[in-house]
Amino acid sequence: MKIEQIYTGCLAQGAYYIVSNGEAAIIDPLRETQPYLDRLQKDNVKLKYIFETHFHADFVSGHLDLSTKTNAPIVYGPTAQPEFEAIIAEDHQVFWVGDIKIKVLHTPGHTMESSSFLLIDENGEDKALFSGDTLFLGDVGRPDLAQKAANMTQEELAGLLYESLYNKILPLDDDITVYPAHGAGSACGKNMQKETVDSLGNQKKTNYALNQKDKESFIKAVTDGLLPPPAYFGMNVAMNKKGYDSFDEVLSKGLQALSPDKFEELAEHSGALVLDVRENGDFAKGFVPQSINIGLNGDFAPWVGALMVDVKQPILLITNRNEEEETVTRLSRVGFDNVLGFLQGGFEDWKNSGKEIDSVNRISAKEFEEEIKGKEATIVDVRKESEYNAEHVQEAFNRPLAYINDWINTINPAEHFYLHCAGGYRSMMAASILQARGYRNFSEIEGGFNAIAQTDIPKSDFVCQTKILNI
Repeated sequence: MKIEQIYTGCLAQGAYYIVSNGEAAIIDPLRETQPYLDRLQKDNVKLKYIFETHFHADFVSGHLDLSTKTNAPIVYGPTAQPEFEAIIAEDHQVFWVGDIKIKVLHTPGHTMESSSFLLIDENGEDKALFSGDTLFLGDVGRPDLAQKAANMTQEELAGLLYESLYNKILPLDDDITVYPAHGAGSACGKNMQKETVDSLGNQKKTNYALNQKDKESFIKAVTDGLLPPPAYFGMNVAMNKKGYDSFDEVLSKGLQALSPDKFEELAEHSGALVLDVRENGDFAKGFVPQSINIGLNGDFAPWVGALMVDVKQPILLITNRNEEEETVTRLSRVGFDNVLGFLQGGFEDWKNSGKEIDSVNRISAKEFEEEIKGKEATIVDVRKESEYNAEHVQEAFNRPLAYINDWINTINPAEHFYLHCAGGYRSMMAASILQARGYRNFSEIEGGFNAIAQTDIPKSDFVCQTKILNI
């Protein structure tokens, strides 16, 4: 028997590849299927089942394409109602994969169809739990995403989650390995550990949600401090439930190379958003006017979803050379399939063609220190509230990037302000959005708060973020 966790850091997502005696199962596959097909071929095994823990909200699963290419059936837990052919398993139903068994445990609460899969090895021993978004390491699935579909409050869903965890998962043996669907950085939980695998016994000791004195305290603990979910989540759920275009078609369409003239023409007449995925330092020095910067080398896909929202939005890409396929792939993981093409030759060819370019007024932390010394200044900190509360520049305003559409209209375009995040990744996103909407009277700070912390600029007292989150 072999269990392989295929972890994707950008999405903080874990898919699982399991092999036993010539047969395989895959749990919660990503959108692109070729890596799984390559594994199957290398191991010379047949894919018997594709298991889905629930209708994912934060990414588009590869279940449909994978099923089409392998003829393996898709398996959901009880109550799931996908709009395509699938096996809807019963609670405690067992599926054989080679010499091992995978047992379905219906664990509603995060969503109504949420299920965990218990792996029973060749000797009949409970070996591993693939817990989906029911149980994370350090946390549990948020119970507010399925409210509308379930016609329930988040408190009622949290109550279901309590019953699932305390009646079906906690009674399992301590030495079972827990393989969750997500890790730290995912918006599906609020307090995940950085590790991606743990024993159930250790989670019983360390996970706050598994150590509540009663159901009422559990409900309060897991619903307290939940931030609004990213707006694209509902669209991803719909794609996972209803179906989507094949990844091969999406990739072929997105890899259309466009000359600067054709790119400019499409940008003007298609309503497409121009997305520049280069490093923020490169973007600051020069970019195609009106383009938005979300760096590929970061939490790219989640930020695309949070800031762009509409998965049907037409997109034109500007990338570094040979990063076009990676960019289209990562966009498709969160359902943004409508890429019209990319700028052939990248920004350099645009600049060399003599077309108009724009830039961001980026200054160093030292320059920032000199400019504000002894003066009143408006400073906008786009980090998360918890980061701001931990330590910030005195007098700075906290305006998290995730909510830029809510606060952008409060900016006075006639008043100069300074803009920063932790390291420059998020503040350059904010800067590009601000300039695309006509706000230009600002300076963005290179290196963000990490660089500011090395100066003598007055800052608030440091408070550990874990204390802020009451961890």
